[in-house]
Amino acid sequence: QVQLVESGGGLVQAGGSLRLSCAASGFTINNYAMGWFRQAPGKERENVAVINRTNTRRTYTDSVKGRFTITRDNAKNTVYLQMNSLKPEETAVYYCAAGPAFIGRSDIYRYWGQGTQVTVSS
Repeated sequence: QVQLVESGGGLVQAGGSLRLSCAASGFTINNYAMGWFRQAPGKERENVAVINRTNTRRTYTDSVKGRFTITRDNAKNTVYLQMNSLKPEETAVYYCAAGPAFIGRSDIYRYWGQGTQVTVSS
């Protein structure tokens, strides 16, 4: 069965860092663009970062540029999101997803993880 399992979330003070991991099983991520999304309470799901299947292109939402880094290790079938200088407003459930295109639209992604909670305190 296809699964994406996020880990690495937790409680962190503003200005701190977290590294999220997303381990895939039941399929190989080599053939997919991988994205990270987040959904804060009362807000719509937002794309955070996307990495293409060949690890040659990355894109980020403007608010996280310079602070977040998406990486992938196809050999480990895992993607990561390094988050630095976290802000309280970035408290959200963070999701990883696999999709057919290098694009941030959530509706094109095929597989989704269950999410991991990130809470940034003031």
